[in-house]
Amino acid sequence: MSPQLCAEMVDALIRLEGDDSTRVLVLTGEGEAWTAGMDLKEYFRALDDKPAERAIANWNSQQFHHYKLRNFPKPTIAMVNGWCFGGGFSPLISCDFAIAAEDAMFGLSEVNWGIIPGGFVSKDVVVAMPYRHALYYTLTGEPFDAKRAVEIGLINFAVPRDQLRPRTIELAQRLMKIAPAVLRAAKEAIRAVPGMSYEEAHDYLMAKNNALRATDPENSRNRGIQQFIDEKVFRPGLGPQPRP
Repeated sequence: MSPQLCAEMVDALIRLEGDDSTRVLVLTGEGEAWTAGMDLKEYFRALDDKPAERAIANWNSQQFHHYKLRNFPKPTIAMVNGWCFGGGFSPLISCDFAIAAEDAMFGLSEVNWGIIPGGFVSKDVVVAMPYRHALYYTLTGEPFDAKRAVEIGLINFAVPRDQLRPRTIELAQRLMKIAPAVLRAAKEAIRAVPGMSYEEAHDYLMAKNNALRATDPENSRNRGIQQFIDEKVFRPGLGPQPRP
């Protein structure tokens, strides 16, 4: 990931978040890698004597990897088609969902170069992975495959390579059946409550639901309650109930 790529991704995210025709964002890589991480030559060697350019590059990197992607108002899916190393863990974890080809490989190799996972990476891995696993893979630099990534909670699914795109599209289409306002509110709630007490979370979620009812143009709550209670045409987990 070069400074230019990060700047272009910030522009793309800004453009897509305001595009009503964009319902779900899928982030993938070109070629054999999802991303090999940060381009160290361009970020360090090329910018050593250019503090202003380095500051801009760092800002765009933070915006892409974390702020713009993590707070993107629509569901985001990482479609991991190959290698995902180092700094690539931040955009991976900033996405809401992650599906990988079974032969995709992951790794935190920074210790081998005499550095620690910087930027947001160390924070991100302890958010997405249990502490022991985060510590093990950070300190050893040992790579692991997508099946192991599922076991330790880093990604949702590992699928055969020829099923990667169809399974990603299937998830995207499932999400597109739900009202955008509801998805956005639920996503914001899940991201907000981990740092709250139970009392704070209760008050926040009550206010969030009230705000959703006032701002959802599809009136999803009333429609859903009507289908579930009055019309009895929907059973959660079982699909629509046939009308007599």
